[in-house]
Amino acid sequence: MPLPYKIATLLYCFNRKDEALLLRRAQKPNLGLWSPCGGKLHMADGESPYACACREAGEEIGIKLSPGDLHLTGIVSEYGYEEREHWLLFLFEVLPRLTALPPPHAEGEFAFFPAAEIPCLAIPKTDLEQIWPLFWRYRGGFFSAHCRNLGGGNYQWTVEERRDGRADH
Repeated sequence: MPLPYKIATLLYCFNRKDEALLLRRAQKPNLGLWSPCGGKLHMADGESPYACACREAGEEIGIKLSPGDLHLTGIVSEYGYEEREHWLLFLFEVLPRLTALPPPHAEGEFAFFPAAEIPCLAIPKTDLEQIWPLFWRYRGGFFSAHCRNLGGGNYQWTVEERRDGRADH
C-alpha cells in the first residue's frame, strides 16, 4: 500500500545575536524535541509553501510576513518517515530578525539558541545529523536533499542540488 505524502514548511528564525528560535514541541511529530516552528500546507486550498510559511509565522510566532521576507534555503524529501508517510519539507530562513521571544503556543514553548548549542539539544536525529549541518552550510544559498528511511533508526541521505551561500558557521 502506498504511503501518504505530507508537505510542510519549517521556519528558521533568528534574533539580532543570530541565535536560532526553536520550539520544544508539545505535540507529535517530535514530541518533546526542539525544532524550528512551521506546519503543514493546506493542500485542499492549493496553498503554496510561501503562503504556508507566512501563515505559520503569524499563527505560531505572531509576526506578519510576506513572501519577500523569506529565503528558501532548502527542500528535504523524506521517504518512509517512521515507516508511515513521506514528507516534503520546505526550509525557509525568515529574513527579518526577531526582537523578542514569542509567547508559549499550543505547539510548544520557544527559546533562542546559539548555533553551537543546537547539537547539544534534544533534537530529531535527522535534524542533528543532516538538516542543521546542511542549513548552516548552504545558508544564504540553497540545497535539496533526499532522506530514505532504511529502518532501525538508519537513514541514507543524498544531496541532490547545492548552491553555496555564506559560510560563516
